[in-house]
Amino acid sequence: MEQPAPQAAKRSAHVAATSDLARRIRRHAVRMTNLGGSSHVGSVLSMADIVAVLYGAVMRIDPTNPKRADRDRFILSKGHAGAGIYAALAESGFFPIEWLDNHCGDGSVLSGHVSHKGVPGVELSTGSLGHGLSVAAGMAYGAKLDGHTHRAFVLLSDGECDEGSTWEAALFAGHHKLDNLVAIVDYNKIQSLASVKDTLGLEPFADKWNAFGWSVVEVDGHDHGALNRHLSSHPRPDGKPFCVLAHTTKGKGVSFMEHSVLWHYRTPRGSEYDGALNELVGDE
Repeated sequence: MEQPAPQAAKRSAHVAATSDLARRIRRHAVRMTNLGGSSHVGSVLSMADIVAVLYGAVMRIDPTNPKRADRDRFILSKGHAGAGIYAALAESGFFPIEWLDNHCGDGSVLSGHVSHKGVPGVELSTGSLGHGLSVAAGMAYGAKLDGHTHRAFVLLSDGECDEGSTWEAALFAGHHKLDNLVAIVDYNKIQSLASVKDTLGLEPFADKWNAFGWSVVEVDGHDHGALNRHLSSHPRPDGKPFCVLAHTTKGKGVSFMEHSVLWHYRTPRGSEYDGALNELVGDE
């Protein structure tokens, strides 16, 4: 039987590892929001695969030295989904997994919206939508000026692309040809109270990023192989900032949460909590 080429075997191993990491992130998020009485679990579930690929296979990070100068920078612009980043950081060794039990509790450093204060591996406290891309663009621009090779990654919600500040930053990045900047949009099509289409439609979405001087690709945001392939591509051959429009499902992985605006704010309790964890079972 023909054996896979080394690169194909490596990609296959990465897909298996990051898929398992995504499942663990989802389980943590359900448990954390239950324990802390917080919300936004649907927002975490939609982005879990993207986060798992970034932390498990793509980004240059070091949990033993979170501030090393050549690290890649990551900003969660959709800061309300901070539980997912805390879970990824804990699973990556930045701090003990036991910290997750105190998420959103009184006196906990793991606040509901992601915070950098006292949390190794978090670059920026976020929550006010529309700010993340601006800061990431500044980080990428600074790296260029200083001759550094690290990249800046930023994960945005589709809803915050209603913000003018997002497009001002996009224009800045295109103008300065920040090919060390990667923006990923968690395009799950649901905002806090309604669908994106009914709130403020974004289409033709890819054309907008192209017009602002970006290279753009649209992918299935739950396809680990595709995410790994596109996010690992560096340096960009066209010298442009790179936008990944990741088509995702709100509440992905829990059948009764999928495609539902209800789970933007709802806290999993009782039978809903048990049912969600049961659907996210895997080899522990």
